[in-house]
Amino acid sequence: MTENAGGESKGNTPQGNVENLMDIRDIPAERLLDEVTKIHFDEWRLVQICATKIAENRYEILYTFGKGYDWKNLRITVSHEDKVSSITSIYEVAYLYENEIHDLFGIEIDMMNYDFRGKLFRTGVPHPFA
Repeated sequence: MTENAGGESKGNTPQGNVENLMDIRDIPAERLLDEVTKIHFDEWRLVQICATKIAENRYEILYTFGKGYDWKNLRITVSHEDKVSSITSIYEVAYLYENEIHDLFGIEIDMMNYDFRGKLFRTGVPHPFA
């Protein structure tokens, strides 16, 4: 490990330089399925999907994929009026993340393979993070 001028550690992994571990691309929500399909065919695995509120009625959803020591992310920004396409037809395990995002943020996920219809979590209020 070495340190750069800012005192941050950097080093090498078996797959390459640590500085190349993160790749974040902003894409329009309409392109999500096309981009995820390409990533899947390149043999990346789904690591996680998370959502966060960035403004009133604006949400950011980050899809993270891993391959070896490399990571890449697709980021979309949506509102409650938008429907987000489910990626469960490509990565079946995404159903847990998508149900969580729907239940906690109220974001509509279209065409989920396993839709818990708002019952994945028991909450005191509907969509507590909306």
